Amino acid sequence: MAADSPACRPSDVCLPSPLYELADERCCGKGVRVYLKRDDLIHPDMPGNKWRKLKYNVVAAKDQGYRRLLTFGGAFSNHVRAVAAAGRIWGFDTVGVIRGEERLPLNDTLAYAASQGMVLTYMDRSEYRQKTDPAVVSRLLAQFGPCYVIPEGGSNALAVRGCAELPAEIALNFDVICCACGTGGTLAGIAAGVDGNGARALGFAVLKGGEFLNEDVQRLQCDAYGAATGNWSIECGFHFGGYARKTAALDAFVADFKARAWRGSGLGLRS
Repeated sequence: MAADSPACRPSDVCLPSPLYELADERCCGKGVRVYLKRDDLIHPDMPGNKWRKLKYNVVAAKDQGYRRLLTFGGAFSNHVRAVAAAGRIWGFDTVGVIRGEERLPLNDTLAYAASQGMVLTYMDRSEYRQKTDPAVVSRLLAQFGPCYVIPEGGSNALAVRGCAELPAEIALNFDVICCACGTGGTLAGIAAGVDGNGARALGFAVLKGGEFLNEDVQRLQCDAYGAATGNWSIECGFHFGGYARKTAALDAFVADFKARAWRGSGLGLRS
């Protein structure tokens, strides 16, 4: 099945996602033009990189005859949320293996996942660190039956191929393309997508101690294409203390940036 066939692609997927220039005098005054690729508008329940990462995995799951998807994530994982939505849309049962103990009431992310039919199961943090170990995966499959297993964050070779399609949607010449980097799949893909055109990809690690992502991006590119490209790098000093951490100065910058973007481009940026 083709990933963009009517049977796979929901009617409310918006591709290519819009591209807007940010009218910020701080950039314009230095001869820099900055554009924002609005992948958050691709799909209401699979925004950002989620559609790109999942679409070829959904095709593979269907082609291999699976009826259940199993994936991993933290309690606030947008990936878990997206997989739950994908299950509802394409008719899969879904299982979310959540890091840590169950906490009730469920937060909005997990409540949404459950509302889409996802079965939530919890794994203590020490075992979760071994979640890719064959023995751990075998135990989960024995418990839930045959499952198409999607890794944490959705990053695997098929996800890389989906993300690699993003740069071709940009009908402008550019020097650098940037993205956040949590598991490395998006960066691995967009770097492959611009390989050979003179541009480079720059990732910003969202995790403290994110240097390990360099090896992960190389591995993902090798899994997808047989070799790593040399046109990307990762900045590891902008995590503000850890995943989703923030400071008053960062909050102020975000508010100012959103106000400038809204005023200059009419973007209506989401929080």
